[in-house]
Amino acid sequence: MATIRDVAKLAGVSVATISRFLNKNGYVNEDTKLRVEQAIKTLQYEPNAIARGLAGRKTGTIALIFPDITNPFFAELARAVEDVARMYGYTVILCNSDNQADKEQTYIKVLKQRYVDGILFASYNLRSDDVEALKSEKIPLVMLDRAPRDASCSIVSSKHLEGAQMAVQHLMDVGCKKIAHIYGPQETVTGRERFIGYEQSVKHLPWYSPSLVEPGYFRVDGGMAAVENLMQRHPDIDGIFAGNDTMAVGALKKLQRLGLRVPDQVALVGFDGIDLTLIVEPEITTVAQPIYDMGMLSTRLLIKKIEGDIQEEQTHLFDVTLIPRGSTERKRNDE
Repeated sequence: MATIRDVAKLAGVSVATISRFLNKNGYVNEDTKLRVEQAIKTLQYEPNAIARGLAGRKTGTIALIFPDITNPFFAELARAVEDVARMYGYTVILCNSDNQADKEQTYIKVLKQRYVDGILFASYNLRSDDVEALKSEKIPLVMLDRAPRDASCSIVSSKHLEGAQMAVQHLMDVGCKKIAHIYGPQETVTGRERFIGYEQSVKHLPWYSPSLVEPGYFRVDGGMAAVENLMQRHPDIDGIFAGNDTMAVGALKKLQRLGLRVPDQVALVGFDGIDLTLIVEPEITTVAQPIYDMGMLSTRLLIKKIEGDIQEEQTHLFDVTLIPRGSTERKRNDE
C-alpha cells in the first residue's frame, strides 16, 4: 500500500506539499497539482481519513447512535441520515446501543478517538453531563427524537403529547368507552410525553383508573404482554392507545390470540407511522411522525454545526398526523 511519502517522492515534491493538496489548506500551483494527481493515480494511493483528520480535525464522518436496530422507526431515520450525509460528502457510522448506557459510553469514547466530525443521538441514555463534555471538546451533536432533561443542545423531534391526545380523541370518536394505554420507557421524552397526553385526555372521565396503563418497553413482545395484563384487569377495555407502532403490532397479535376482534371489540391506535403497520391485518391506525424529514433535518443541522454555519442551539418540533386505518374502522355506538 502506497504511503504519502511514496506519492511525494514520485511527484518530486515534499510531504508537506502533498498534505496541503489533500487537505486543501494551502497554496499549491497548478503544475504541482497535476504531478501530485498523476502520482496518486499511478500509485493508487488512498489517503487515510484519520491521518488527515489529525491535521484538519475533519474526517468527513458523522456517527448516528440509536437504541434498537430492530425497530423500523430507527431504520427509516438511519436511511434519511445516510442519504443527506452522502449529499454533503459525509460518511455515516451506525452505532446500535441496545438501550445499554455502558455500550453507548463505549461508542462515544471510540468515536472521539476516530475524530468523527459530529454525532447524532437517537438514544435516551445520554446524560446532561455527557452533552456538556462533548461540547467542551468541540464535538457538534444533535439529539434526534429525544434528549436528556435540562440539556442544552439542538433537538429535532415531533409533538408527542399532542399526538397522544389525537390518538385518544380518535378512539373516543369511534365509540370507545374504556381506553387503556401501553406506554414506553418513561426515561424517554417520547414515552413520557405520550403517557402524559393519554393521561390528560382521560383522567377526568368516570371510567379512568391508573390500572389502565401498562408498560410495553417500545417492543413487540412488550405490547403482547401488556395486552394480556390489561385484559386480565379490565376485560371490558374497548380501546387501546399503544405508545409506538411496534407495541401496537404486539398488541394486535395478542388481542387476536385472545379471540378479540379488532376493531369491533377493541379498537387500536399506534404511534410513529412505520411501514410495519401496513403489513398486518387489519392495518393499524397510527399517529405518524414525518420520520424521513426528521432524519434529513437533523443531519443538515449537524453538518451546518460542523461547518460553522450555525452556532446557537435549536429545537425543531414537527407536526404529527393521525392516519385512520382498519384497526379503528367501526361505527360509533350511536350510529
